[in-house]
Amino acid sequence: MSDLVIRDVRLPGHDTVSDILVKHGVIVAIGPSLAVDAAELGGDGALLTTGFVESHIHLDKACILDRCHNETGTLDGAIASVGVAKKSFTAEDVYARGRRVLEKAIVQGTNAMRTHVEIDPGIGLTSFDAIVKLKQDFAWALDLQICVFPQEGLTNYPGTAELLEEALLKGADLLGGCPYTDTDPNEQIRLLFELAHRFDVDLDFHVDFDLETGWRHLDEVARQTIAFGWQGRVAIGHVTKLSALPRADLMETVALMKDAGVALTVLPATDLFLMGRGHDHLVPRGVAPAHVFHQHGVCCTMATNNVLNPFTPYGDCSLTRMANLYANVHQLSTDKELEACFDMVTSAPRRLIGPGRRLEVGAEATFIALPATSGQQAVAEITRPAWGMKRGRMSFEQPAAKLYSPG
Repeated sequence: MSDLVIRDVRLPGHDTVSDILVKHGVIVAIGPSLAVDAAELGGDGALLTTGFVESHIHLDKACILDRCHNETGTLDGAIASVGVAKKSFTAEDVYARGRRVLEKAIVQGTNAMRTHVEIDPGIGLTSFDAIVKLKQDFAWALDLQICVFPQEGLTNYPGTAELLEEALLKGADLLGGCPYTDTDPNEQIRLLFELAHRFDVDLDFHVDFDLETGWRHLDEVARQTIAFGWQGRVAIGHVTKLSALPRADLMETVALMKDAGVALTVLPATDLFLMGRGHDHLVPRGVAPAHVFHQHGVCCTMATNNVLNPFTPYGDCSLTRMANLYANVHQLSTDKELEACFDMVTSAPRRLIGPGRRLEVGAEATFIALPATSGQQAVAEITRPAWGMKRGRMSFEQPAAKLYSPG
């Protein structure tokens, strides 16, 4: 691998441009107008960032609108329709659809991802095996973390626990949960914490995916997190109930999650699509106010969740688009607010799923170039990255659009 100097790029928090020298996949120098003998890449003043991090996506059930639809538009309808389609999944099919999504994500600047994979006796390890192969085949561009979870229940689906164990033994990175589909939600939570403790892995739950504020599973997750000493190793996703809480109750929940060290992931496109289906006017948005938790020190991320399936019949894997959508929903517009949205698709999810990356001498040369001067501009304008590299090797590029005026 030849030496490479990247000219005139903007580093986060810096007003002036710098050059970056890369040798053997590692950053060895940063400074203005570096005098070096190396191949050159023009940065054109682009903002350099360590890349976008997709903290919650389902590769195994992406791109299936050709075979199943959500006639009711509800969460139950989505789970039921995918449950039927899942019976015909093959490893080749899952791999092909997952590959399609990964290729979209890479070009959008994502170089790290956590994917949830459904495990149960109905599908076995078919999807898991396909995702493991994707993880290996796309390691040149993206770090893929695999979270195995029981979408259709654990205590009510004999054989699922054993399959989860088998997946962990075969290299799954962490465990997920979905208590609201279980006949005994609290027992599912307890069993998953026990299994996570035994295998020393993190946990990532789908919880409280509705707008009823009279009950929730968040509290049990927080309680078990503290009981098992798993602070900083647990995330909860969706949690749309939080969008329906009065301010005082919301702030109590902020304190609870901060105390327990539980991270929050919001999925704006899915939550907007599925929530509030029973309303014919003043339809609730159903998107948890992650920015409030972020302001108070809770690790918060926003992610895609699903691409072109009954849970979310949209998606181009752009995390700047997802951050922009979230900002629209919560009416955020100041530089500080938009920078927070950018943080929730870059540095915050990087802390959640690891490994951490920095733009400094001695660090791995893995980053993307955004034609923007700041994160807030990237969110406001839904900026597409110009190029990206992983360990000093170019992983993608997309030329800027050209206009051809008459004459």
